Amino acid sequence: MSPSEADGLPTDYEIAQDVDTDHITEIVEPLGLAADDLELHGDDTAKLTYNAIERLRESDRDDGDIILVTGMTPTPMGEGKTVTTVGLSQAFNQLDENALAAIREPSIGPVFGVKGGAAGGGYSQVLPMEKINLHFTGDLHALTSAHNLLSTMLDNHIKQGNELGIAVNRVQWPRAMDMNDRVLRETVVGLGGEVTGVPREDGFILTAASEMMAVLCLADDLADLKERVGRIIVAYDEDGDPVTADDIEATGAVTILLKDALKPNIVQTVEGTPAFVHGGPFANIAHGTNSLIADDAARKLSDYLITEAGFGSDLGAEKFMDVVCRLGDMEPAAMTLVASVRALKYHGKDMWPADLDALDEPDPEAVKGGLENLDAHVENLRGFGVPVVVALNRFPGDTDEEVDVVLDHCREELGIEAAESTVFEEGGAGGTDLAEKLMTAIETNDESFDYLYEAEAPIQEKIETIATEIYGAESVSFQSGARDDIERMNDLGFDDVPIVISKTFHSLSDDAEKKGVPTGWELEIQEVYPSAGAGFLVALTSDVLTLPGLPSDPAAADMDIDPDGTVSGLF
Repeated sequence: MSPSEADGLPTDYEIAQDVDTDHITEIVEPLGLAADDLELHGDDTAKLTYNAIERLRESDRDDGDIILVTGMTPTPMGEGKTVTTVGLSQAFNQLDENALAAIREPSIGPVFGVKGGAAGGGYSQVLPMEKINLHFTGDLHALTSAHNLLSTMLDNHIKQGNELGIAVNRVQWPRAMDMNDRVLRETVVGLGGEVTGVPREDGFILTAASEMMAVLCLADDLADLKERVGRIIVAYDEDGDPVTADDIEATGAVTILLKDALKPNIVQTVEGTPAFVHGGPFANIAHGTNSLIADDAARKLSDYLITEAGFGSDLGAEKFMDVVCRLGDMEPAAMTLVASVRALKYHGKDMWPADLDALDEPDPEAVKGGLENLDAHVENLRGFGVPVVVALNRFPGDTDEEVDVVLDHCREELGIEAAESTVFEEGGAGGTDLAEKLMTAIETNDESFDYLYEAEAPIQEKIETIATEIYGAESVSFQSGARDDIERMNDLGFDDVPIVISKTFHSLSDDAEKKGVPTGWELEIQEVYPSAGAGFLVALTSDVLTLPGLPSDPAAADMDIDPDGTVSGLF
C-alpha cells in the first residue's frame, strides 16, 4: 500500500495531473537563464545548451553547497531517498534559500516491473512525472542505440576478417535494452550460416547497467565523452590484450548518438523548484548518481544542490565520495541519512523471508532493535569528515512512540541532529526543520572532507578497506580468478583508479538474509574487471542481475489508458 492510499491522499499521478506547471523558461529565469540557454522539449521540459553550460563554468559565481541524500539499509519497498531529495529542495526554497534538486532518470524496465517510478512521490515529486518515467527527452533511447551500435561494430569487425584477432570467447560488450526481459540475459548470436556472422555466446543488459551510461554521467563535455567512449574495452584479442572502441573505429559514430543525451534535462517540482533529471547509472556495478555535467551547472545556479546516491550509504554514499567526488573534483557540504520506522523494524525483527505486512504493526522494541543498522551507517558517513543529519521519513502508520525512539536515539546516543520528514504528504513544508538543521550543520562543521582510501593504493588493499571499514567484514577472500584479474589490471595500468564493489543492497554484508549489522563474516570477491571509459574498476561479490525480470504480478498488468489519453495505474 502506498502512503497515498494509506492516508487517503490522491495518487502520485492524480497530484501530478492537478498541478498547473509553469513554462520551463519562467522556472529558470530567476536562476539567470534565458530562453536561448534552453532547448525546449515541450513547455515543461528543456535541455541546457552547451553554450550555457560553458558560460556557467567560466562564471566567477561560487559553487553552491552539495547536500547528499543517502539511506540506511532499505526494505524492498525503499525508504524515500528521492522523495526526500525533492522535498528538501522545496523546503530550502520555502525558507527563501536558493536550492535545486538533481536526480537520475528512471529506467523504463523497472517502471513496468516492480520498482515503479523514480521521480519522487506525493507532494514532493518532479514534473512532468509521466514523461520523466517514460520516454522523457529520449536519453535512454540514445544510450541504448549508442551501446548497440558499438556491439554491431564489434561483431561486424569479427565477421569482416577480424584483423585485430579478437577472441570470440573474450567479447566483453553485450547488447542492451531498456526493458526487464530475463530471457535475453544469455543468448547465442550469429546463427544461420556464414552470411549471418560468427556464432558466439552473447546476452543483454539493462541500458542503465551499460558502461555507456556511466561514461555519459562522468563526462565533462563532448570532447571528454568522446575520449571516454574510445577507451571502452569491448573485447580481448588472442594474446589477452584489450580491444577498445577506438580500435574498431566506433568512437565517432557512438559519440554522435550521444551528443544530445549529454545535455542535462531541466524540469520542475510540484512547488516549482527547478530540478535536473539526467543520467541513471546502476548503483552496484557503476556509481549510481546523476551526471556530473548536471551537478556542475546546478552548483553554479544555486546556493544548495540536493542530490542523492542509490541504495544504502554503504553502496551509494561510499561510491559518491570515493568515485564521483574524486573524478568530479567536488565534495559534499553535508549529508542527510534517510531512515524510516519500517526499515528499523525490518532490521530489528527476525523476519526472513521478509513478512513485510508485519512492519505495519506498531512495535517500538523492534525499532530499537534495528537502530544498530542506522548507527553503522552514521559511523561510516562520519568517517568522511562531512556532517550528518538523519531524516526520519514518516509514514502514515508510524506512531509517535516509534518516531521518538529514533529521534531521541540520534540526539542523545549518537550526538547528531535528526528531523522528522513529512515531505510526501506536505511538500516542502514537511522538510523545513530538516533543511534548517542541515544549514546549521554546514555552518558549524570544522572537519575536512577526506576519501576512504588513496587511489594509488594497491587494488587489493582498496577492496579490503571498503569491505572492512564500510561493510564491517572481518576479512576478504579473493577467488583465484579474481587474483588473476587483479594481476592483469595492474599490468594494464588500472592500479590507480577508484573501486566500485558490487554486492547486495539488502544487507551491509554480501548475504541478503543478514539484517542489522552482521559480524564475523568474510567478503568473497569473484571477479575484478575494468570500466575503462568510466575510469574505475568493478569488483563483483556475486552474480549480479544486470537485466532484471518482471515479477509474478508486474506493475504493467495494472496499467491502462483511456481513449482521451488519461493514464491509470502508472502510480
